[in-house]
Amino acid sequence: MKVVILAGGLGTRLMEETEARPKPMVEVGGKPILWHIMKIFQSYGHNEFIICLGYKAQTIKEYFLNYYLYNSDVTIDLFQNKVDVHFSNSEDFKVTLINTGLYTNTAGRIKKIQKHLNNETFMLTYGDGVSDINLNKLVDFHKSHGKIATLTSIQTPGRFGKLDVSEIGSVGRFTEKPDGDGMWINGGFFVLEPKIFDYLNGDVENVQWEKGPLGKIADDEQLMAYKHFGFWKCMDALRDRIELEELWNTGKSPWKIWK
Repeated sequence: MKVVILAGGLGTRLMEETEARPKPMVEVGGKPILWHIMKIFQSYGHNEFIICLGYKAQTIKEYFLNYYLYNSDVTIDLFQNKVDVHFSNSEDFKVTLINTGLYTNTAGRIKKIQKHLNNETFMLTYGDGVSDINLNKLVDFHKSHGKIATLTSIQTPGRFGKLDVSEIGSVGRFTEKPDGDGMWINGGFFVLEPKIFDYLNGDVENVQWEKGPLGKIADDEQLMAYKHFGFWKCMDALRDRIELEELWNTGKSPWKIWK
């Protein structure tokens, strides 16, 4: 099953990093978060990727064009214009890189890669989120309900400590970073049928996938949510990148399901 990754956004909330490179290329543990996402899918046998490019597209193209060289030990003979490869730590990735426009919104990006999907069921996710999701169970869930779209829903923990305060100001209970308030949110990791492109007719260049087509799919009762109770993290801001880096460096990165 092909995997589509949305990697074209401006990443304005992570401007400390994204002035120089697109957000999917911001590194965690010395590797772009895009690589981490692809490794998750590869671990479940999904190694054919279509990446929707936009902001600083050339950076992602150059990364994959030179991937073999970046991950190899080489001897370069400049006089004979010869390169000997001694060791390579490459990946079993097949990557299609599609320029989908600098300012194109997510629905427009998805529409522009339709011809590369061969009218087949495919997976879709964002280029900034990692998880320990069991993709086999996600796909099985999608096949079981017969609808055209499945998203992965997650519950995020509270960002701040919670206080139970009486009228006179006494604190009865303090919880540091409590569990979420019961709200389920969209965590990406979609499984989609080709029928979703019926919801992308016309000019959707400036249409957000989540607010337009996905809402209509839900209205037609064709959207199901796979509830994921494990780890999920979106690298939305600098503090998120720092947290992911700390998890990786301490060997406590739940999304690292590969050896």
